[in-house]
Amino acid sequence: MLTHLLQSFFLLSPPGASEWFLIVLAVLILFGGRKIPEFMRGIGRGIREFNDAKDNVKKELEDGMKDKDKPASPSAPSSSSQQ
Repeated sequence: MLTHLLQSFFLLSPPGASEWFLIVLAVLILFGGRKIPEFMRGIGRGIREFNDAKDNVKKELEDGMKDKDKPASPSAPSSSSQQ
């Protein structure tokens, strides 16, 4: 559906094998063979940090939901009721 929409409105289609080959060749020429592993390591670190942050937020939300479901502990009697 999306491919048909892109082809009809923007005259775009997903890249084929020859286009991928040209893209990879252009990346190799622009960045060189040494920079690509460093670039991929950086992307891996970024994805790992994103997933860690996502897991922390999810854990905090789940803990907050559990705390909300627990009944509140009775508070100490106030001093105004003793007078």
